[in-house]
Amino acid sequence: MNLTTKGTEVLHKGHGGGHVNELASRVIGIAIDVHTALGPGLLESCYKECLYYKLNQSGLYVEKEKPMPLVFEEVKLECGYRIDLLVEGKLLLEIKSVEALNDIHLAQTLTYLKLGNYNLGLLFNFNVVKLKDGIRRVINGSL
Repeated sequence: MNLTTKGTEVLHKGHGGGHVNELASRVIGIAIDVHTALGPGLLESCYKECLYYKLNQSGLYVEKEKPMPLVFEEVKLECGYRIDLLVEGKLLLEIKSVEALNDIHLAQTLTYLKLGNYNLGLLFNFNVVKLKDGIRRVINGSL
């Protein structure tokens, strides 16, 4: 796959799915652009909406607030869980704007990965000076 860079964003030339790690790199670049424009201190919903907009603008297929049913004893239960953003049907994004990420945020992201049978999630905390310090990769299984 032929890649070029534009600022912090990695652009994929041509159309196609690509590997989830390449997709994650592209999404991280776009998230950094959003954070650079907005800075820390806003509500989680602001970052989610702006990231959703920029990801769509870049040509990616993004689902927002995707329902995440819970299957318990072979029964599908609607419990109100929702994935913040799902990119290209395979990369889960969990958006936070908190003082610090903690174990419960990681556990929540991993649970969503398991429930949806996704391999990779990115947990973003936008309430940091540099977004690179607020990104955690969460893996379900092996990539």
